[in-house]
Amino acid sequence: MQINTPTDALSALVHELSRLPGIGEKSATRLAFHLLNADKEKVFRLADALKNAKEKVHLCSQCYTYTETDLCEICASPVRNGNTICIVERPSDCRAIESSKKYTGLYHVLHGTLSPVEGIGPEQIKVFELIKRINEQKFSEQENSEVVLALNPSVEGEATCLYISKLLKPLGIKISRIAYGLPMGGSLEYADRGTIGRAMENRVEC
Repeated sequence: MQINTPTDALSALVHELSRLPGIGEKSATRLAFHLLNADKEKVFRLADALKNAKEKVHLCSQCYTYTETDLCEICASPVRNGNTICIVERPSDCRAIESSKKYTGLYHVLHGTLSPVEGIGPEQIKVFELIKRINEQKFSEQENSEVVLALNPSVEGEATCLYISKLLKPLGIKISRIAYGLPMGGSLEYADRGTIGRAMENRVEC
């Protein structure tokens, strides 16, 4: 089935906005009219910000969060606890945990979770990159080394935690999970900082 691409500028704008996550056609239409009614300079600044972000932001070579440099600010920081790695699904989860101010270690972003139904296996997310990082940095030989599983409490998150635990346990690394102050099916990205802080402080060993 061929999908017709809008030809006029307004319809094209609504079409592109509606393709954003969480934005339906009605919301896209409201946003489109808001942008058209806004000052030209404001709209151009938004366009420039989008263009610059797309051109300059890339994945950190160590933890795979978004950054403009080779290493992100957290990975490059000399004051972070290098003996602890917190594993999250997406870069926005790093920000959520940082807002709690209860965690001082490093991160590793998987960019997804295992989902056989959708054809997402270990090769499609950053699992093997995690194992390579741990081996190259001889993480298991560091004193008090710990991997914190902070994946969202979903079926896919549970399966991914179990898979990673099985890969890491033979290495002798302490593996813990954040406590479930989060509801089943909830998301770190939308949880309040107090809930995330308690979940991080009360994490349990796997």
